[in-house]
Amino acid sequence: MPEPSPVNQTERLYKIEQMLSESRAVPVETFLERLQISRATFKRDLDYLRDRLNAPIVWDREMRGYRFDARSGKAGRGGPKHELPGLWFNASEAYALLAMQQLLKDIEPGLLAGQVEPLKARLRALLGSTDHDIDQVEKRIRLVQVGARRAKPALFAEVANAVLSRRQIRITYYSRGSGEETDRTISPQRLVNYRGNWYVDAWCHLREDLRSFSVDSIRKADVLNDRAKAVPEKDLKEYVETSYGIFRGKATKVAKLRFTPERARWVAGEVWHPQQRGSFAPDGTYLLEVPYHDDRELIMDVLRHGAEVEVLAPPSLRTRIVKALRDALEPYFESRELANAPPRRSDISGK
Repeated sequence: MPEPSPVNQTERLYKIEQMLSESRAVPVETFLERLQISRATFKRDLDYLRDRLNAPIVWDREMRGYRFDARSGKAGRGGPKHELPGLWFNASEAYALLAMQQLLKDIEPGLLAGQVEPLKARLRALLGSTDHDIDQVEKRIRLVQVGARRAKPALFAEVANAVLSRRQIRITYYSRGSGEETDRTISPQRLVNYRGNWYVDAWCHLREDLRSFSVDSIRKADVLNDRAKAVPEKDLKEYVETSYGIFRGKATKVAKLRFTPERARWVAGEVWHPQQRGSFAPDGTYLLEVPYHDDRELIMDVLRHGAEVEVLAPPSLRTRIVKALRDALEPYFESRELANAPPRRSDISGK
């Protein structure tokens, strides 16, 4: 009897599937010889493929071997359509599965309860479909979302319904910037989840232009019978992809930011914008150029780097950053705390 192979289970599952795909039927002895495993190990792998991964594997009495069952609807010409796990998931796959699991946990019992429970079980099976126990996965890997705002389920459903049915919506919208509410009619184009929050890109019939609305700021939504205005894909793509962050609009300016050598080690690996350009200077500083239309989110991203970044251009953005920094210091000037503050970096370095 051959000793169990040190090859992990996932690799064996792939080899079993490959053998089944290449032959009409595979005898048990062939599996044991090719995989160098015991009969008991093969039985466990076979049960795992059938029960956990829904592989349509059947025993064929006439051919004295195992094969894929094409009649199950899960296999066709060229082999099975079910998916096997990877050696473990890559970063994006792990994030997607864990995010889906977290979202399903947050769903309150409702009309979809009967459909959601099987999805939860399937996700647990997928997350535990490698050599790692699901309880350890849930214990050792976490998704932490900070700053996410929750939209009311009923309002989200109305907006999503209008997006998919291509209907206009009459909304009451609360602007956090001005603290005011406005009534307007919009033609929704698409829903966007950005930094943990939901937004709807829409044609605003009040402003006669494309706008992005935070779904959690919609106080009231009524889906109308009127068809939504169709925005050409080219215009929508330009509005979405050339803007900076969630404040959409065709980019008309380019910000030039210079980061210190210390901060460059982080920023050089970050994506601020799909069309950004970055380069290192001989002194180790990092120059990042990003296009933008509305500077509100860009200013927030720049300010979080404090003294480690300097805005070189355009002058209007540099002026806005200076004002923001002065406004931030104002309360400390008034309380005289700056008198006891540590010396500035330039004072220490002599620059």
